[in-house]
Amino acid sequence: MSKAQFAVSARASGAGFSGRFVVIAGLFVTCLIVANIIAVKFLALPFGLFVPAGVVVFPLSYLFGDVLTEVYGYGAARRVIWLGFVCNLVAVAAIALTIALPAPSFWPHQGAYSTILGFTPVLLVASFCAYVIGEFLNSFVLAKLKIATHGRWLWTRTIGSTLVGEGADTIVFITIAFGLTGILSGGALLTAIGVQWAFKVLYEVLATPLTYAVVGYLKRAEALDVYDVGTNFSPIVLR
Repeated sequence: MSKAQFAVSARASGAGFSGRFVVIAGLFVTCLIVANIIAVKFLALPFGLFVPAGVVVFPLSYLFGDVLTEVYGYGAARRVIWLGFVCNLVAVAAIALTIALPAPSFWPHQGAYSTILGFTPVLLVASFCAYVIGEFLNSFVLAKLKIATHGRWLWTRTIGSTLVGEGADTIVFITIAFGLTGILSGGALLTAIGVQWAFKVLYEVLATPLTYAVVGYLKRAEALDVYDVGTNFSPIVLR
């Protein structure tokens, strides 16, 4: 692999972003916020198993995260991950404010509104911790695997990073939200983690053709294929 292939372009590292990058970043943030809103509902699976409704769209945030890291590099993905964190905070604050504000007497749905859109502090802590840990691990693993495989076998990076990132996300979220609160324990807690982890990984596997199509299109359109050699992988960079 040549030094030119290893070079990180100024555009990918943040000097300027294309319209395509903005679209992928917007989809990433949208999937994150929507997943947190719809997660209050649980979906029934065969054999008495269940998953939060957020899994319908949340794995897509990892797919778009894979695309960002694969095409634009870890540095660009890091910016979008923190953007998603801030946007989610704004959404949570807006929802909390509208719940707290009084409703007119002719609108009888305040209770339902609060039940569906309200967040408990424990769920917020679980969600934010799981998101930051999972997304950064996903991006880090993908970037490292890209160098190790010399850019070949994209499927090994997307699935391998999902195994680590989604695994960490699921373990952290369920342990804090359901384990520490005593809602689930022992075998039930492990089952909940295993089912959601497997569901998310299967989702990524089935979406692999879509990932290939999007990555291939962006690399051609952007004339860009970043390898994170010498990259600072710290989640927080002050400069």
